[in-house]
Amino acid sequence: MDLNTILMLAIFSVIVGVLIGSVGIGGVLLLPILTYLFKIEIHVALSSAMIGYIFSGLVGVIIYGQEGSIKWNMALWLIVGGMPGAFLGSSIANNISNEGLELIIGLFVLFAGARALKRPTKTNQSKAITGSIVLIFIGFFTGAGSAISGTGGPLVLIPIMVSLKIAAHTAVGLSQAIQLPVASLATFGNFLYGTIDYHIAGTISGGLAIGGAIGAKIAHLISAIKMSLMVSWVLLFVGVVILFKLCFNYFLYG
Repeated sequence: MDLNTILMLAIFSVIVGVLIGSVGIGGVLLLPILTYLFKIEIHVALSSAMIGYIFSGLVGVIIYGQEGSIKWNMALWLIVGGMPGAFLGSSIANNISNEGLELIIGLFVLFAGARALKRPTKTNQSKAITGSIVLIFIGFFTGAGSAISGTGGPLVLIPIMVSLKIAAHTAVGLSQAIQLPVASLATFGNFLYGTIDYHIAGTISGGLAIGGAIGAKIAHLISAIKMSLMVSWVLLFVGVVILFKLCFNYFLYG
């Protein structure tokens, strides 16, 4: 890639990083940017994005952890399930197309956003899931779905947490915690398949780390109620975008 392309990729990565750091959801935009705008092959784009999520996850864990927004008793069980799920997902991702998974994720994200908007304000208090088996299962599903779709973790986990009435700051904090190990295991799987472009991955990683730090700081300047509303609207928007993209591709390419 020439210098101008690298700079453009870095700028887009920072923007995506801000979204990931603030509302947790932004990785869903990265893969289309890499494949449609920069014409990067899908598997190379997916594996490069996963490396970037390691760094955005690391920054997010540090900042959200300092702010007390990560419930570690929940996060650890999510990570236990998420790591094998991510490794399995990275193996599957290199052998199948992801349209079906995108459809499921799109519908679920849309549903979670709509349900969160209907929720009364007084229920926006931080709750916790205490069952370790449930958390491991959620983590496994998140890890596998994230590795297959190239979205890093938050896009799958946050709708689940929002649907279970977990407070927005906590939901995003948990998504930051699971993002790091999920992306790491998925990257290991991608390394075995030899689909990583380290020049692209390095550019993305720097941008996501910078943007993630900015976004995480912004998130903690927002009240819990406003944060919940923001996450809900972002979920709705992302769900519509995913479904629109799938419909557009279907009618365009059949």
